Amino acid sequence: MTMGYTRRNPIRPDPALASYRVETPRRGPLRRMLRWCGFAVVLAMALVFGGFLRFADSVTTMRPPAEPKADAIVVLTGGYQRIDQAVELLQKGAGKRLLISGVHPSTTPAQIRKTTTGSADLFDCCVDIGYDAIDTIGNAEEASNWIHAKGYRSVLVVTNNYHMPRSLAELAYVDDDTQFIPYPVVNSDLKTRAWFMDPNALRVMLAEYGKVLFAGARNITGFGRHPGLRSAAADGKD
Repeated sequence: MTMGYTRRNPIRPDPALASYRVETPRRGPLRRMLRWCGFAVVLAMALVFGGFLRFADSVTTMRPPAEPKADAIVVLTGGYQRIDQAVELLQKGAGKRLLISGVHPSTTPAQIRKTTTGSADLFDCCVDIGYDAIDTIGNAEEASNWIHAKGYRSVLVVTNNYHMPRSLAELAYVDDDTQFIPYPVVNSDLKTRAWFMDPNALRVMLAEYGKVLFAGARNITGFGRHPGLRSAAADGKD
């Protein structure tokens, strides 16, 4: 051995260790399926949330036309504010005739008139009361029957702004020949920019958005669609 020099023996691989390889465990089909299902759920939630933001923006920015004009007017019941607005449009000549759709059978025309600024003569000559609709689907069918019986081509649709998207979708589903012009009545809870901080306003928007999604799926597939008219329901029971 030379002073200051150390000979190092080279490290030779052990044949037993060389033949041993660590294998990464393969993911089973169940794990892969769960992973893709997780991705699908996250994507679906993102789409639903994005759709709600778009729905909320369209509803809260919806405004009535500056100079509304059509052959006739249809108002969907659900609040006397809607009816009062529709009667006012009729008085101003925005349409020739008005249909109040979805009135409860126990409500008389006189009772409705007293909640509005309309006169008895106006109601006698130019207002029709629809008692057959039981929901938004029925509103659309009742309105379509009335429109075609009168021969109208363009109609102002009066309802709350949050209810307008679903109403127009149902009307277009049953009647694609008529031009429906939205005239939204702005819900007082949705006038402020911070409506999403109000639990009641947020609840209304979420509920209506869910109904819009369900109505869209129902209209595409046809599953779960019903007549929506009292007369049709009565015929089905016989």
